[in-house]
Amino acid sequence: MDNIILIGMPGSGKSSVGVVLAKALGYDFLDVDLLIQSREGALLQEILNTRGVEPFLDCEREAIRSVDCRRTVIAPGGSCVCRADAMEHLRALGTVVYLRLSLPEVEGRIHNLATRGIALQPGQTIADVYDYRTPLYERYAHITVDADGQTLSETVAAVQAALTE
Repeated sequence: MDNIILIGMPGSGKSSVGVVLAKALGYDFLDVDLLIQSREGALLQEILNTRGVEPFLDCEREAIRSVDCRRTVIAPGGSCVCRADAMEHLRALGTVVYLRLSLPEVEGRIHNLATRGIALQPGQTIADVYDYRTPLYERYAHITVDADGQTLSETVAAVQAALTE
């Protein structure tokens, strides 16, 4: 196991699980959202508000494609699956783990939709995004872990178990 990449909807726990998983494995942790903000000099929501969704996805792709690391848990944004070349790069870096949540669970976890930096087209709902992205998460994942109704520690344990199977 070289790198571990956590994908999934906003609210699925990619960053939270990633930090704890990295500590448990003795790995580094990389949050691609923070990388984007550093590279662009702006918050995710500011990029979305000023440039729009497609330019944001392009920024995300370039940030992902710049990643070159070893023994790292990587948490890209939920929209990483919207650019095939970004996902192929992530798959080449290591094992891609999809943290799967049901739509009601996602909706229950996201309370700051307008400020969270989620790539939503005008008029799109979180349900629309869920319907669009779910088949992409399933396509790109090497491993799927169900995270519905789990605590952080339960999800981390489930990911660790899935990685050793």
